[in-house]
Amino acid sequence: MTIGLLSRSATRQVSLPGTDAGEAAVRAQRVGNGALFGGLVLLTAVIAGLDFLSGEDLRLVPLLVVVPALVSVFGTMAQTVGAASWVVVVAVGSRLMSGGTFWDIASSIIFTVVACLLGIGACALRIRHAIEIARLRSAAVALQRQILRPLPIPTDQLTAHGTYTPIEEDRLVGGDIYEVVQSAYGTRVIIGDVQGKGVPAIGAGFAVLGAFREAAIREPSLTGVVDALEDAVARHNAFSAQTGETERFVTALVLGFDGDGRVQAVNCGHLPPRLVHDGVAVAVPLRRTSVPLGMAELSNEGRSAERLDFPPGATLLLFTDGVTEARDADGDFYPLDTRLGRWARLEPRELLDALEQDLEDFSGGVRRDDIAVLALRRAPSAAPRPAEPAGQEAMRAASVFSGM
Repeated sequence: MTIGLLSRSATRQVSLPGTDAGEAAVRAQRVGNGALFGGLVLLTAVIAGLDFLSGEDLRLVPLLVVVPALVSVFGTMAQTVGAASWVVVVAVGSRLMSGGTFWDIASSIIFTVVACLLGIGACALRIRHAIEIARLRSAAVALQRQILRPLPIPTDQLTAHGTYTPIEEDRLVGGDIYEVVQSAYGTRVIIGDVQGKGVPAIGAGFAVLGAFREAAIREPSLTGVVDALEDAVARHNAFSAQTGETERFVTALVLGFDGDGRVQAVNCGHLPPRLVHDGVAVAVPLRRTSVPLGMAELSNEGRSAERLDFPPGATLLLFTDGVTEARDADGDFYPLDTRLGRWARLEPRELLDALEQDLEDFSGGVRRDDIAVLALRRAPSAAPRPAEPAGQEAMRAASVFSGM
């Protein structure tokens, strides 16, 4: 998550009042008026016919009072009121036509009206709850987008393309984070995933990002940056324990790119990246994977950095588990490595577009977690210098020495 301008979609969400967002959610779920009232007329005709055939011994028309309650589960307020009004007219008219004592007729009418009013009340409560959830979801997603910096992000050493798709589903707002910082020591990159979901997960992610922005500029070593992140998560968990919140850990992959084209990585329990180069996509083996941030006290080994190969023209793909844990209708996980092989010759932006669309098709639009993906491509000026022949290097050194 990084400070930046709201994306267009987030701006649209913030500009919507909570009531409009809730009503929009209800309208998206409702059945069309024609289908609803056509079905209601058909149901009324069937019950009235059965009531006529059963005679005076069994009255079936009063069963229509359950219809407003059923409509209140999925319909709008107007649809529920319309169904209730229809049921009152049919049930009361049927009861008056069948005759009986005054108290029998009166009690039947009162029962019908009260049951229909309860159905309308249930619909009102459901819509109110939907409005509250929509308002909370809009605020949480807008907060995520405000904290996460818009992509792409260019630096002296690389350009970070990427995509971020929040889940935006009630309390299941996720905690995926990313950041790219230019420093005197090169470019530092982090991608991570906070344990759990909801607004508290956003808070933990923000604690990590705040610490990363500061440490990435201050700390000369990549392990120093990660130590600062560990301290930030520990402090956040200590505060959470005092306020009754759940303590959380954060999986993270922290990378450092210097001016000579060298890449260092410290992996804190995160998914290994993929290297896409020369038409091939392979997983980058990380042999020094350590525990997630916030769990250092459970390990006897300190975190250490390791070197990665990042050839000129290659793309380094970082991602969260929203990609690898996406499922299709049969419950099968998304085959990332197989799919990447198809797009290994695409440019970073094209690769990300293909991945995003394929994930949408594979999962049928059903997402269970946030999706964050970064595609890193080295800047042309950051390519490593070719090694000089030993003789030329010695002659250059001698000429420099003689000129002093």
